[in-house]
Amino acid sequence: MKETKEFQAESKELLNLMINSIYTNKEIFLRELISNASDAIDKYKYLQLTSEGKLPNRDYEIWITPNKEEKSLEISDNGIGMTKDELINNLGTIAKSGSKDFLSKFKDVKTNKDLNIIGQFGVGFYSAFMVSTKIEVTTKTTDGKAYKFTSDGLKDYTIEDADKKDAGTSIKLFLKEDKEEENYSKFLDTYTIENLVTKYSDYIRYPIKMEVTTSVPKKDKDGKEIKDQYEDKKEIKVLNSMIPLWKKNKKDVTEKDMNDFYKSKFGDYEDPLTSLFINVDGMVRYDALVYIPKHAPYNLYSENYEKGLDLYSKGIFIQEKCKALVPDYLKFVKGLVDSDDFDLNISRETLQTSPLLKRISDNIEKKVLEKLNDIKEKEYDKYLEFWKNFGDHIKFGIYESYGGRKDSLQGLLIFNSLLNEKLISLKEYKDKMKPDQKFIYYASGKTLEEIKLLPQIERFNKDGIDVLLLDKKIDEFCIMMLKDFDKVEFKNISDENSTELSKEEKENLDSLVATNKRMIDNLKEGLKGKVDDVTFSSKLIDSPVCITTKNGMSLNMENTLHQEAKDNNFTDDEVKATKVLEINPNGDLFKAFKAIEGDDEATKKYATVLYDEAMMLEGYDVQDKKAFCTKLNELLVKALNK
Repeated sequence: MKETKEFQAESKELLNLMINSIYTNKEIFLRELISNASDAIDKYKYLQLTSEGKLPNRDYEIWITPNKEEKSLEISDNGIGMTKDELINNLGTIAKSGSKDFLSKFKDVKTNKDLNIIGQFGVGFYSAFMVSTKIEVTTKTTDGKAYKFTSDGLKDYTIEDADKKDAGTSIKLFLKEDKEEENYSKFLDTYTIENLVTKYSDYIRYPIKMEVTTSVPKKDKDGKEIKDQYEDKKEIKVLNSMIPLWKKNKKDVTEKDMNDFYKSKFGDYEDPLTSLFINVDGMVRYDALVYIPKHAPYNLYSENYEKGLDLYSKGIFIQEKCKALVPDYLKFVKGLVDSDDFDLNISRETLQTSPLLKRISDNIEKKVLEKLNDIKEKEYDKYLEFWKNFGDHIKFGIYESYGGRKDSLQGLLIFNSLLNEKLISLKEYKDKMKPDQKFIYYASGKTLEEIKLLPQIERFNKDGIDVLLLDKKIDEFCIMMLKDFDKVEFKNISDENSTELSKEEKENLDSLVATNKRMIDNLKEGLKGKVDDVTFSSKLIDSPVCITTKNGMSLNMENTLHQEAKDNNFTDDEVKATKVLEINPNGDLFKAFKAIEGDDEATKKYATVLYDEAMMLEGYDVQDKKAFCTKLNELLVKALNK
């Protein structure tokens, strides 16, 4: 006997939403139906285990059967099945709690985004109408009759008696006709089905089977292959791997297993630099596989690069590259996270906003940093390989958090230095400081070679005081956010007061400035707009001049900020270092100026010679090379003829 029942008005509204609004990706329907089949087997398995032998044990399985002739796709299981009332309650009213109540909840989802109703059978089932004109559901419970539910998803459905031998459910979809913008026939291709199962349902715990036809060479009666003749061979293929690598016992997973999974999953040709197998079972429960690549992804610095870890819930793929699971400075990290506790929206398609996400992200970040610290301590050459590719990201983590991540990241920092051939950590630098040394010194520039040629570095070299050499744009900004390491402040050797002077040295400098006040005033006048002050230097040994800065901004930082502004098509005239021209009182160039000390106008005129030479020693081009050479030669001639 066939009964026709009409959907309730609110059910029609919700059904329309299911088909047209909730799901953004039509291929999701297969994942939903497979997940429902898995749920049904779970329920049967539980009943069987608690039935004291009354229910038979089974070889649990899910079947997918495409039929290109009638353009249908069937998904069947040998799970618990449904009674007639359950068909009506689960499918006829779309949600067990009643469609009217469910509809109000759905509206809450769209506004509050905090509803977790995943697992309600009717929700996932109706996603199939995105690709179907009609659906037939044939089902039978372990001790009941078989029934068939039929609907076109428009206004009504029918329920009638059916013939079915064993308990379980079969859902048959009659696919829509292809349109110019939609290809529904692809869901009948075995290749497409296999890919979708691998993508979304590879770790469903029961085998997902499909009969596939392959073309094999035809053989004669003696078993020899006949050239250029083939025949079709049918075989049963299991489409899913069933047991996720991350669900296995950690001790049973080898490094090769981890590496092979990484290369297969993320399409890399090399093993990762290192990997983490994470199982957390406490207030936060999740499993994760996390990888640090051996080399930077080819598009890591492009606008199209997407960070994030793949997201699974109960072994079911939910979202690719979930950004919330990875902080920006660890954007190069790859992997996946699986948790039974994720709050998903009703389509299983996206994550709800949840404190759990933040806790898992923080936990993974902590474990990645612990791993990196361990590699740094035990496998330094391997850490150097990491640093070469991703060191700037660690520095960025300090900078973009305004020093908030200082405690967790400063131990990972390593730098080139004046007195060491290998990169050293801040701790190594501090441990080797001179007994009376007050600061951790650093120098910045475009290249290591240019930094080593800085005039200011001469005094440090002579006194055997180490200097960190910062040749990356991010370096100085990172140091600026750190401010100190283990209570020892950082000091740029280009800062005006960077050198630790004795009382005698300070008195000598003050005397020089007082004695040569007329020359200093004339030089200031001649360099108005170029420098903010002129004085004598305690840093210089051989070089005649140098440029130092005040107020914490170096020439290198000024140049970097101006370049960033230029690259982004805006000007920033406020970004300006306070420059001081320092003169070596023992240099020949100073003696040349002493020779013209009485000529105020000549001193002002040739002041730019000092400035241009100082900037050149800092690694910057002289703007007017001809004028520089002309004035330098004139000044030398005056000095020689004096």
